[in-house]
Amino acid sequence: MPNNSKVQPPKAPLWARLTKHQIIIPIAALLALALFNLIADPSFFKITLNETSNGNKVLSGNIISIIDSGSELAILALGMTLVTAASGGQDISVGAAIAISGSVMLRVLCGSDSHSATLQAPIIVALLIACLVSMAFGAFNGALVAFFKIQPMVATLILFTAGRSIAAWINNNELPIVNDESFGYFGNYIPGIPIPTPFLIAIVCFIVTWLFMKFTSISLYVQSVGVNEKTSRLNGLNPEFIKLMTYVLLGLCVAIAAFIKVSRISTINYSVIAKDIEMDAILAVALGGNALSGGKFSMSSSVLGAYVIQFLTTTLYKFEVKATALPAYKAVVVILLVVLSAPTVREKLARLGKKLKKSKPAGQAA
Repeated sequence: MPNNSKVQPPKAPLWARLTKHQIIIPIAALLALALFNLIADPSFFKITLNETSNGNKVLSGNIISIIDSGSELAILALGMTLVTAASGGQDISVGAAIAISGSVMLRVLCGSDSHSATLQAPIIVALLIACLVSMAFGAFNGALVAFFKIQPMVATLILFTAGRSIAAWINNNELPIVNDESFGYFGNYIPGIPIPTPFLIAIVCFIVTWLFMKFTSISLYVQSVGVNEKTSRLNGLNPEFIKLMTYVLLGLCVAIAAFIKVSRISTINYSVIAKDIEMDAILAVALGGNALSGGKFSMSSSVLGAYVIQFLTTTLYKFEVKATALPAYKAVVVILLVVLSAPTVREKLARLGKKLKKSKPAGQAA
């Protein structure tokens, strides 16, 4: 009787299968950093339950610091991933946009008196106004890229240059202070909850983004425009609108990150707030294995990449690396990680694995 069963193709080696996944690089980087700290100082992973001056019990430790301090970067990475995928470029103005958004928020909360004893508006109103302003600036950047065909980094250089001055102008060069204790909950801890509030906000942002991508076709549209704009237009898409939309969504992420930033200290320093965060956001996207030239993307990989960068920063501070030398150390490590995460490198590693597998039987036969 003829055997009608189909011959199953041989499975690809485990190494080749792993290297196909974008998330493998940030996971490998995270494990490498964890192993280094485990060997150098096992107490790095110690988590304790402490009591604050207000009597609230909160978790503390290096790991808690990482998930806390990396939350704003993780939220920015969500929007930066969409912008990169659709436009094949990056927005370098997010740090300045955070300064603007935070300044608007404090202006609404404090009113004309920069040291008002009471809130002049509900916190949710200040957040919504800051979101609208930030999304408007995102639309400005997106219009330059989508309709005027300006290269993204050049288009966003305008706001990068002028943004912090605009932020200072909004509050007449004053540093407003929010004296209401409840405002600080969003950047620190909510009484009765030992986990940092920024981490909880980042989780909510990720879940909402994931649901938005899953139950709409936005993800497919963004990838289509990023891979081939002309083909996507022939398929009935509007590349200009999709690019504009990604910049507006990044503006929304910027407003949420600004909300956390100003809530941490209940004030703002226009020249220092979110300084160089745009570079870390771009690196998070690259570290997540996303091509900086646009196309296919992975949100989860970018978010994990953001926390890997914060893990690296915390590790360097733990071992008393000077603040002035920190960027140099971080640059060397991140360059290595980004190179390893590049699709070309991963393809070569996969081919090398196949060659090694083929050479084994020949060597054994000899």
